[in-house]
Amino acid sequence: MQIKDLLPWARKEGSGELKGAEDNPIAALQREMNRAFESFWSRGERPFGGLAAVFGDGAPRSDVVETEAGIEVTVELPGLEEKDIEVSLSDEALTIKGEKKVELKVEKKGYYISERSYGSVYRSIPLPAGVDSDPAEASFKNGVLTVKLLQRPEAKANV
Repeated sequence: MQIKDLLPWARKEGSGELKGAEDNPIAALQREMNRAFESFWSRGERPFGGLAAVFGDGAPRSDVVETEAGIEVTVELPGLEEKDIEVSLSDEALTIKGEKKVELKVEKKGYYISERSYGSVYRSIPLPAGVDSDPAEASFKNGVLTVKLLQRPEAKANV
């Protein structure tokens, strides 16, 4: 192998391959590494378990909307029940944690099935200045958590 094989301007026109790539061990290694990474990342839709398909990276989908009264936060938590969700509120942020544990055991003649699925979600939403955290309202219906926070009158005047 010659040093010119390692230079980027030694590449074929319009392609990422090196000139003489069929003889070049560096180019062959690069092709194999590219193939390995492409294979790994395209392996499946749910690389981190069942909840990854619903929550993606572990953070549930959420919307934060400013209304006339204050701030309304809506968070999608499909598959979770109200008892599985913890909501905490500070002056700086609204924090939502949820954990789902599903265990399935089936015993019938000739076979036994045992499946477990665990997953957790976490979302911390920074709150703007002037949000009053005292009279907060939260409701949970059909897998959607809605938290309503009031804005202080002085914060509304600054808008």
